[in-house]
Amino acid sequence: MQQEDITEKLVCTIECKQGAVRAVRFNGDGNYCLTCGSDKSVKLWNPHRKLLLKSYSGHGYEVMDAQSSCDNSQICSGGMDKSVVLFDVASGKALRKYRGHAAVVNCVKFNEESTVILSGSLDGSVRTWDCRSRKMEPIQVLDEATDSVTSLQVSDHEILTGSADGCIRRYDLRQGKLSVDHIGKSVTSVSFTRDGQCVLTSTLDDSIKLMDKDTGEMLNEYTGHKNHEYKIDNCLNVKDTHVLAGSEDGYVYVWDLVEAKIIHKIKHENQRVVHSLSFHPTESCLLTACGNKVFMWKTRLSPVVDT
Repeated sequence: MQQEDITEKLVCTIECKQGAVRAVRFNGDGNYCLTCGSDKSVKLWNPHRKLLLKSYSGHGYEVMDAQSSCDNSQICSGGMDKSVVLFDVASGKALRKYRGHAAVVNCVKFNEESTVILSGSLDGSVRTWDCRSRKMEPIQVLDEATDSVTSLQVSDHEILTGSADGCIRRYDLRQGKLSVDHIGKSVTSVSFTRDGQCVLTSTLDDSIKLMDKDTGEMLNEYTGHKNHEYKIDNCLNVKDTHVLAGSEDGYVYVWDLVEAKIIHKIKHENQRVVHSLSFHPTESCLLTACGNKVFMWKTRLSPVVDT
């Protein structure tokens, strides 16, 4: 494993000034990122220049998650006010406010064409909303989960959900088929590997499991971090060679995908929970959220911006 592949060098710290940062997300090309705040705002940044581009308001309570559309013209977000909001990036205006959920919206995603928003909620449902229609009702409700839907991923023909009922569910939209894998403990984060063959699943027993998507077989398990209380993100690096996850002890842990050994721990200054992270889509660059700040990490060979 090459050391230069590890994003360990802190190249910039952003004071977001939006209370606690609930989530940080790169956009599709990695040039910008979104942060969600406990102050009810979504902010759009150029993190490479530490530049705040715009703030968006439309939620009544804390914003839990957000995502940019594929062409960067729109943003969707979900929050503690049970609503899903669609923003226009350029004007900053809220174009739609969808109110179908009965509880906190934990996670939101666009489909690949960014024509549909999917939202997962504490009410145990995933709801899908057509951005092109004026109708405010969901076009579909997936209510198979028996507890909070904590995490959501979307590919060109699949929806992947993780739930506090201890299950991951994969909806194959082409075949109209649902696959359920019982993991055991509450699931806090799910993500596809970049090759689309496997699923990375974090659970509230201080472990992350790599599952074969089609068979449900556990291929590897990653341990050593602390995660038994909070919803904490996992992700893979751009090459699918490392597994990364936040931790309740103030570190991001980095494992070798194949050997499942911890190869690095990224320390954060305030030692608080590192709950959200986002890896750049094409480069060795990592964003992490901890407390009221966002941190950007690169490899030691990457160009450095002023902190």
